[in-house]
Amino acid sequence: MTQRADVVVIGGGQSGLAAGYHLRRLGIEHVILDAQAAPGGAWQHTWDSLRLFSPAQYSSLPGRLMPSQPGELYPGAAHVVGYLTDYEKRYALPVQRGTWVEGVHRDGSGLRVETDSGSWAARVVISATGTWTRPFLPAVPGRREYQGRQLHTVQYRSPSEFTGQRVLVVGGGNSGAQIAADLAHAGIDLTWVTQRPPRYLADDIDGRALFDAATARRRALDEGRTDTGGVASLGDIVAVPPVRAAREAGLLSAKPMFARFTPTGVEWADGTRAKADTVIWCTGFRPALAPFSSLRLRGTRGRIAMDGTRAAAEPRLHMLGYGDWTGPASATLIGVGRPARDAARQIAGLLR
Repeated sequence: MTQRADVVVIGGGQSGLAAGYHLRRLGIEHVILDAQAAPGGAWQHTWDSLRLFSPAQYSSLPGRLMPSQPGELYPGAAHVVGYLTDYEKRYALPVQRGTWVEGVHRDGSGLRVETDSGSWAARVVISATGTWTRPFLPAVPGRREYQGRQLHTVQYRSPSEFTGQRVLVVGGGNSGAQIAADLAHAGIDLTWVTQRPPRYLADDIDGRALFDAATARRRALDEGRTDTGGVASLGDIVAVPPVRAAREAGLLSAKPMFARFTPTGVEWADGTRAKADTVIWCTGFRPALAPFSSLRLRGTRGRIAMDGTRAAAEPRLHMLGYGDWTGPASATLIGVGRPARDAARQIAGLLR
């Protein structure tokens, strides 16, 4: 049996909830389909020591300030999960859990959303699937012949499982620095590898400044002014307290990227070798857009061309939470509210 809704939101994490909040305020009938069994989106699957880049009051979804976490300036992932759970209940958002979306197809004047538990007929679809389910691993010579263990950020939990091991962390962004610091503080035999020397933001810069930089860049581009460079112009790594402490203690000394794997480790271009029992890839993600393949919208770099939050070639599809290409800082808690509001307003106009 096919169910119907004016708007189907795919994904019940922070972006899906922000969309639901604004749709609810405008009185637009909608349903939020979430593959997860519990609230919290990707936050419920992160490593134990993960901290936000901003204080709680600067990490909030629209309509509801995140409460502070006692004893912590930068809240942990479990605190975020609790906040998202409360947010969903507070606004009685219509989340349908354990629903895996298999495909989205054009169907007359609307879109048909196929799931593992039936189909939905929608006038508009909002994609808020995020990136967590599509970890990216670069192609490095010899990677398949390497005999040690390989993990991605999504599989890392804590240093305790690496006691007595030689661990190599690959990646010069925030996840690479935070996981390297986590391991270093625990006394793990660590090698940290980055494509370029680590670029730390100034110690007094956190997520608040990053949001402002992303917003200023988008405004400049929209007005035809010179590209400000946005967040990338400030650096790659936010010096949250654990990272700053590890750096100042001399525990975060990065090596350049190696050239190839050996069966027992890695080798650099000059012939230097290092053994590694485990490699942790902190190399980012790609947008989880497989359900939209039949719409044939993806272009360069796997992205869909956008007009604001709306797919340029399919006005019945909006996208939230994938990064600056779907709204300034839209992959952050504080940043997704504005594009979610804009999407809801456009959808209201279309439905009228």
